[in-house]
Amino acid sequence: MKYQRLSKEQLEELHVEFINFLATQSITADEWNDIKINKPSVAEEEVDIFSDLVWEKVLTNAQFVEHFSKSQIHLFDLQEDQMHLIAIKVNDEDIDVTTQEGYQWLQNNLLDDKVVFYNATKEYGEDKNLDKFKLIQQGGTITKGELYQYFENMINLR
Repeated sequence: MKYQRLSKEQLEELHVEFINFLATQSITADEWNDIKINKPSVAEEEVDIFSDLVWEKVLTNAQFVEHFSKSQIHLFDLQEDQMHLIAIKVNDEDIDVTTQEGYQWLQNNLLDDKVVFYNATKEYGEDKNLDKFKLIQQGGTITKGELYQYFENMINLR
């Protein structure tokens, strides 16, 4: 398995797509029920293959990822050949940007000396989608990029 198995909730959400996936392999509902009961390892393999297909599509379409920690925000623009990062760091241990109060403080004090902006660009490794997946595994969330674009405009990167 290249990525990670979808959760039960995710599989339930993608129930129709999973049925279509099984149909492309000529597996009927009765055959699937038989496989689950009599060949659980084969059933798990099918779920793993489906999970990888779903992840591959999601990661290919992902354009922005955000990651928040207590004192930092990492905003990634997942471009074709590289990822671009805008990082915002708050140098004050009393401020936690993962809380509503801390985030509000940041919004109101972007020009404060305690707030530092960084930006960087990194080429992808051999597998672009695996690089994206690692960002998600580390706590990143795929977004539409509004926050990235806000800060990009604010610090005039382009």
